[in-house]
Amino acid sequence: MQMISSRIVPFIDSQSLTLSNAREALFRDERGGFLLYLCDGEFSRAAEERLIPLGVREALIWLNEPPQDHGSFWR
Repeated sequence: MQMISSRIVPFIDSQSLTLSNAREALFRDERGGFLLYLCDGEFSRAAEERLIPLGVREALIWLNEPPQDHGSFWR
């Protein structure tokens, strides 16, 4: 598996109203498929992590998102 790109997305935590950072990383597997890794906040037991399989079109959309749209795959 190869990491293609990663980024940090700032957000406001809805429970504590504090500024936090989410992490997103796009990976390409051996078969040519894509996986998007999402992790909200710091790495801890309470952090929510997700793996989302993406097609080529979705991976290109994620890579080319303008900064104001970063984090759109969390919705």
